[in-house]
Amino acid sequence: MITAVGLDALSKPEGSVVTIGTFDGMHLGHRALIARTKDEARRRGLVSAVVTWDRHPNATLRPDAVPLLLSTPERKVQLIEELGVDILLVLPFDRELSQWPPERFVRDALVNGLAARAVVVGQGWRFGHRAAGDVALLSELGGDMGFDAEGLPLVTVAGEPASSSRVRGCISAGDMVLTRALLGRPFALEGRVVPGDDRGASLGYPTANVTLDPAIAAPPRGIYAGRAWVEDQVYPAAISLGVKPTFGGDPDRSPLVLEAFLLDFVGDLYGADLRIEFLERLRDELKFDSVDELVAQMDRDVTATRRLHDRPEAV
Repeated sequence: MITAVGLDALSKPEGSVVTIGTFDGMHLGHRALIARTKDEARRRGLVSAVVTWDRHPNATLRPDAVPLLLSTPERKVQLIEELGVDILLVLPFDRELSQWPPERFVRDALVNGLAARAVVVGQGWRFGHRAAGDVALLSELGGDMGFDAEGLPLVTVAGEPASSSRVRGCISAGDMVLTRALLGRPFALEGRVVPGDDRGASLGYPTANVTLDPAIAAPPRGIYAGRAWVEDQVYPAAISLGVKPTFGGDPDRSPLVLEAFLLDFVGDLYGADLRIEFLERLRDELKFDSVDELVAQMDRDVTATRRLHDRPEAV
């Protein structure tokens, strides 16, 4: 995949089929757009191209209403690349771009930049200054500038449309099963392993203390079954996301801590970058009256995590 940040970095192809969007989370609806784009490009003998932004549009348009993101910008690029796209154009969504009328966006980005012969978007997609453009206008401009426009219907999951806002709602509710159904993969948090208080090791469960990005959505406090990626190796993981109330943590004041016990892992993780995937919520975070009660519950959590991984359909 060729990635260009800004139109000046783009080498114009001979012809392309393009899809456009914020693609926050790369859920099933986004994947359907890219799949349709690739199919049409293959049919026409053209390259497939994705246009996205370097930030959520609200970061420029409404800085006080930027939603928590579903992945880092770097991870979004990886997910698009995994789908086998030929070109990724990342446009800085700055104040200037936000002022472009629909006609300029189509002319400069799609026609002059990508030599678009077809453009695939969602049926409700809007573009240009004040969201003045829609699929009907895109089709009209395409007739003048030499490309076809197609608006795809929304993908539905469990009877409702797949959307980034719906995914965020599921994550906020701790419903990791429906989150996975909407994304087509488990939800994940990524971060670097940093020193903690080493309490887990003393309890028989050495955990990796992973940094959290405050810009990324996170599930509610609780214990989860999941898995952890260490470079290209994956391990079952019992995950704690909380404040450790048994040891004095206060839900109202203490910072949220992500800890993962990697089953079957042997080695030193300090300084490693991990991707922690959430498969199922096991329980709420609880305050125990004794360390022995906590360890007994941790035993049960690890057993539940192991059992989950023994069910192929669950992982």
